[in-house]
Amino acid sequence: MPAAPPANNPATIFALSSGAPPAGVAVVRISGPAAGETLDRLTGRARPEARRAVLRTLTDPTDGHALDRALLLWLPGPASATGEDMAELHLHGGRAVTASVLGSLARLPGLRPAEPGEFTRRAFENGRIDLNEAEALADLLAAETESQRRNAMMLAGGALSRALEDWQGRVLAMSARLEAEIDFSDEDDVAPLDPGFAAELAALAGEVARWRGRVPVERLRDGIRVVLAGPPNAGKSTLLNALAGREAAIVTPIAGTTRDLIEAPVSVGGIPFLLIDTAGLHEGSGDAVEAIGIDRATQAMMAADLLLWLGDPAEAPAGAIRVGAQADRLGRDPAAYDLLLSARTGEGLDELIALLVECARVLLPAEGEAALSARQRIALDRLGDALELGRTERDPILIAEALRLARVAIDALTGRAGTEDMLDGLFGRFCIGK
Repeated sequence: MPAAPPANNPATIFALSSGAPPAGVAVVRISGPAAGETLDRLTGRARPEARRAVLRTLTDPTDGHALDRALLLWLPGPASATGEDMAELHLHGGRAVTASVLGSLARLPGLRPAEPGEFTRRAFENGRIDLNEAEALADLLAAETESQRRNAMMLAGGALSRALEDWQGRVLAMSARLEAEIDFSDEDDVAPLDPGFAAELAALAGEVARWRGRVPVERLRDGIRVVLAGPPNAGKSTLLNALAGREAAIVTPIAGTTRDLIEAPVSVGGIPFLLIDTAGLHEGSGDAVEAIGIDRATQAMMAADLLLWLGDPAEAPAGAIRVGAQADRLGRDPAAYDLLLSARTGEGLDELIALLVECARVLLPAEGEAALSARQRIALDRLGDALELGRTERDPILIAEALRLARVAIDALTGRAGTEDMLDGLFGRFCIGK
């Protein structure tokens, strides 16, 4: 029997990392100091050559019964996904086979089932990935549209991390030069700061400023917010149902049927949208519930990425798309609208969808750009502000302090200065086995 790992070593964890059985193949991952010894015990033989798949019979170490004939991979650390010794068991994907192997692993001393996201958390803690790559991996697992997948792949591939590594090296180099100037300015072999120092700081601030202008990732995660607004009985709920392709909102000829926000997520052309129907806007009837609905409608209009106005075009808010709904019985001048449609007959619906997609592309990241999370945008703002402070100061001590603040902001971006609560929240988003 193998000895339990020393107390100062992390536990060896295991989990099913593929989909729930039954399946063609079930992949079980093992990570930690006892991974190699566990592989030896399951096969009764010396572990295979590193990173070479071999076919072996697995047996239960406690009773010697055969479990499965499987492909095995031995992945010694630190050159593994978690930075630790790892093993992968590629099993036949039946429920009984998977349950038997997992049960055998659970009975071995020093092993325990992994918590959700624990493999990825170990990769982060062992320096295999930074916090931005971990967040991107969580987004990739949750991606439902093509645009979400592309953005997650870009960040998981290190788009922001590579920039941060470059910035960190430059900030550290500038800090070292400045500290030498401050501490040893009276020494003959320490050169004073040259005019190129300010230019270098300005160039770095400019690069960070370009990243600060990136699109928020919430538009990709939650969808472009498309708010349908206008007076009662303008056709908002009918249009929402037509765009959503289902009866998401109740439609009646009674004014004020919609009293609260009704949300319908859809994906069009690989772009996520969140359609929001609102209560009809009017002077009010003294109904308290109706007043709340109108107030929520007003707030939704203010937070909209795209606003579809289904009312008098002369009353349309600035920037709204003026939709002549109910075109089959429109009484106003058609030229006053941006688009005419009838949700009942389908007239103009394709044109509206094409317009929404066209407008959405402007709000989403351009080709080769990545959208950023709120955490990343806040930390980038702090980094940019620190660099701008360094540019405006003349006192070397204050410039040095600005560069220290810049280093802190970079550490926050990479997660090296993160809090446990924030890390728990992130890695809890992952499934078990990831």
